[in-house]
Amino acid sequence: QVQLVESGGGLVQAGGSLRLSCAASGLTLSRYALGWFRQAPGKEREFVAAISWSGGNTYYTYYADSVKGRFTISRDNAKNTVYLQMNSLKPEDTAVYYCAAVVAIGIVTTLGEYDYWGQGTQVTVSS
Repeated sequence: QVQLVESGGGLVQAGGSLRLSCAASGLTLSRYALGWFRQAPGKEREFVAAISWSGGNTYYTYYADSVKGRFTISRDNAKNTVYLQMNSLKPEDTAVYYCAAVVAIGIVTTLGEYDYWGQGTQVTVSS
């Protein structure tokens, strides 16, 4: 059974940092393209960041304009885990954050292309 489990969310003041983790079981993340999405109250789920599969030692990352320069996505295949380091957080970053996985080569930014999703972790940034 495939499971993606996010952790690391919480309440933080504006300007602070959080590191989200997404641990996978039932699949080998090194063979998957991975992404982080978020959904704020009353809004649609939106793309945040993506990282390509690790064919060899080269992988690529891509970010939404709203988080570029503040967030960093990374993966640790040995731990079967993907991370999202979030710095300089803003109140508008408040949302439930989800990780997702799909067997694909390259960057995947479209929500509908992902096959597996975690249950989400709440991030709240106070002003």
